[in-house]
Order: sequence, then structure tokens, then C-alpha cells
Amino acid sequence: MTSHQTQPLCGQVALVAGATRGCGRGIAVELGAAGATVYCTGRTTRTQKSPMNRPETIEETAELVDAAGGSGIAVQVDHTEPAQVESLVARISEEQGSRLDILVNDVWGGDDLTPWGRRFWEQSLENGLLMLRQAIHSHIVTSRFVLPLMLARGTGLIVEVTDGNNLNYRGQLYYDLVKTSVMRLALALDYELRQHNDANSITSLAATPGYLRSEAMLDRFGVKEANWRDAIDQDVDFAVSETPRFLGRVVAALAADPHVARYAGQTLASWDLARVYQVDDVDGRRPDWGSYTPVN
Repeated sequence: MTSHQTQPLCGQVALVAGATRGCGRGIAVELGAAGATVYCTGRTTRTQKSPMNRPETIEETAELVDAAGGSGIAVQVDHTEPAQVESLVARISEEQGSRLDILVNDVWGGDDLTPWGRRFWEQSLENGLLMLRQAIHSHIVTSRFVLPLMLARGTGLIVEVTDGNNLNYRGQLYYDLVKTSVMRLALALDYELRQHNDANSITSLAATPGYLRSEAMLDRFGVKEANWRDAIDQDVDFAVSETPRFLGRVVAALAADPHVARYAGQTLASWDLARVYQVDDVDGRRPDWGSYTPVN
């Protein structure tokens, strides 16, 4: 195989906002495996933790990108702060010759802010509004500063990471607002881009994993990736779970697809795209959450 076949994103530049862990890390690594230079941003570094108090860091993600065959660059950024995002985009422009091909909006930070099983009026208003700020406003802020860079070159891909590919209620009001809003952001941004005559090669879309086998979920069940199947006794649905790199692989396939514009404005599922692009998870399986159970 030629280098272009094995690394179809060689020479391309990506920004994965929220690359510390979960889908963000999985996407960053797979973009790197496809040859991209990946700016891995988030709040947690080896010297400073975010309020989530998780052990994963953006430096680790960047190193995983390097190990996969790409070039990882870790930058500490709080994407709710416009000045920090503006500075980040200016740095990317300067270092990469005004080039940014791929933006992945995966900032979340809401695990500890989601009180499942409690009614809306019983929940903390402060925490709920913070979730909206961290997981919706951050996406808007980041797209706002990235788009002029993409528009100047007339090409680019923007991926909003969500949960679920329909409008079914997701069981918690603020969580539901976040996950449906980022789907709508992808659609609205696509509409605005269609009105711009010079933006025909910029595609905005949303993507969702199935039952995600994230670091936090593995911790919840008390297992590691090496023995994740032991958790199926606790939750039978876990048998159909997928690693964050499964979504990463389909996002990398989207980024390499010269006809990706056919998906503009849509919300796409990992299991559907895996069939389109013939992509398997890192363990050789091809999880299909969509055929297993309705996505909520």
C-alpha cells in the first residue's frame, strides 16, 4: 500500500476539543493513525486536574497520537473561555500555515453534573446551567473561532459528538438539552454554510457512539479494557459496548471521504458508518448498538 492509502490524512491538521479521554481521545488517536497532526485540547494536564478529577491527561492523548503514527500536540484550553480558544486558533494558524482541516467538538465535562433519577425541579440549577455552558456554549465558541480559518481555505470538516441519533428524551433534562442541541448545532451550521458561496467544501455533521466503553465506564464496573467482558454480568447490554476508538475510526473515515458532504447536517451513528466504511473496533468486533436496542 502507498502512504496515502495507509495514512489518508497525512498532511492534514485536526483540532479535537475535549481530547483528554473518552470519544475525544479515541478520535484523536485514530486521526493520528490516519496521518493527521492533531491538536489535543482539554483542561487536565499532568500538573493540573480539572474539576472532574480524572487521571487522564491531554499529554497522554498526544503521546498516543504519536504512537499511532500521527503528530500529537497537547494544549491546555478551557473551551468555555473565548480568549483561550481565540489564542489556540491563532497558534494553530501560525504553526500550520493557516491550515485547519478537521474540528471535532467533543467538550463535555458533565458526568458529575448529571443526577440521574431526580426530577428537573429537584436538581441544582447552578450545575444544570454549568453543564449547558461546558457542553453547548463551548462548542459554539470553538466553531466561531475555527470557521474563519476554514473559510479562508474553503474546505474543512466539523464533527459534533453527541449521544444518540434521534430526538427521544434522554432521561435527564439538562443532559437531553446538551445532546440534542449539539445535533442541532451541526444542522444549523450546515444551513449557514450552504448560504455562503465559498463554503461549499466545508461540511458540518454530528456523530454518536453506541454504548461507550469509556475509561469512566470501565471504572464504574471495576474492570479494565483487558477484562471488560467481566462486567457483562453486571449489565448484559455491556456485551454490545464499543471502545472510543470505534467512533474514532469512523470519524477518520469520514475525514478521508472525498464525498463526505453527502452527510452534511446529519447525525450519524458509529454502527451505521462502520458498515459503510467497513470499519471494526480495535478488538476486531463490529458492535451494532442500533440493531441491539433502540437508542435513547
